[in-house]
Formats: sequence, structure tokens, C-alpha cells
Amino acid sequence: MLVRSTPDAPWLPPGGRADVVRSPVAPAPAGLVRLLVRDGDAVFCARRDDGRLDLPTRAVPADDPDGSATAARLASDVLGPGARPVPVGFVRNVVPVPRAGYPWPTPLAHFTVWSATGRPLCEGDWCDVRDPGSVLRDRHWWPLTGVE
Repeated sequence: MLVRSTPDAPWLPPGGRADVVRSPVAPAPAGLVRLLVRDGDAVFCARRDDGRLDLPTRAVPADDPDGSATAARLASDVLGPGARPVPVGFVRNVVPVPRAGYPWPTPLAHFTVWSATGRPLCEGDWCDVRDPGSVLRDRHWWPLTGVE
């Protein structure tokens, strides 16, 4: 189910569109997987390389087209070996024409969000998704939290 569409998304090359889709199926090609771990109204976040908070994230290698193996490894690293992630949805970048500097497949690239339960074993912060000032509200995957 299409949750949101952003035509001419400013983070994409000109003419690109970003669609947020709620789906129990992880599409290919997947570029990144993100792990959504909730505790009530809070989600677990890790620090990105730029220092900003975001869901724990991994790049997907070419031999894992839908990212399911990468999501399983990420969930195991964050929550322990018993974690079983399930797809929640994805952000689909639609970029009709390949552009220099755009590192993802064209015309479609998917950035999947997987949900799993448990207590994180790694460092991170819990962020309240109901907080109107949440630092997460500008993330492309935000609509998949179900908070608007």
C-alpha cells in the first residue's frame, strides 16, 4: 500500500520520485535494510557516520537481492541470534535516467524496513516517535512507523 509519494524528491536526481510503501514483501533490488525495533512509542536508533540518529542500517550486497539475509544478520547483531525480522515496508526511489553521483540502481532502488522484537545488545538511543520534535521525522522511512 502506497503511504506517501514525493515527486521531485530533493534528495534524488531531477525528475526522481520517492515512494513509501507498506508491504509484507521485501522487493529487489534492495540497497539498504533498516531495522525497526519498538518499545511502545520508542524506536531504537544508532548513530550514523555523520553522528545523526537513525534506525540500525546495513548496505545490501549484490548476492542478496531483496536484503532478507542482510536483515537477518543485522537483527542478529542488534538483538541476538534469536531475532527474526519481518518486512514492514520500503522506500522506493524512482530515478528514470541514471545520473553521475547517484549510487543506487535505476530506474528503481529499494530501501527496506524490517521489524523485530527484543532488547538491543548494542549501543544506541531510544527515540519517542510520538514526540512532534523527534529528530526522526525527516527520515524517508518515517511514515512506516504509523505515526503522522
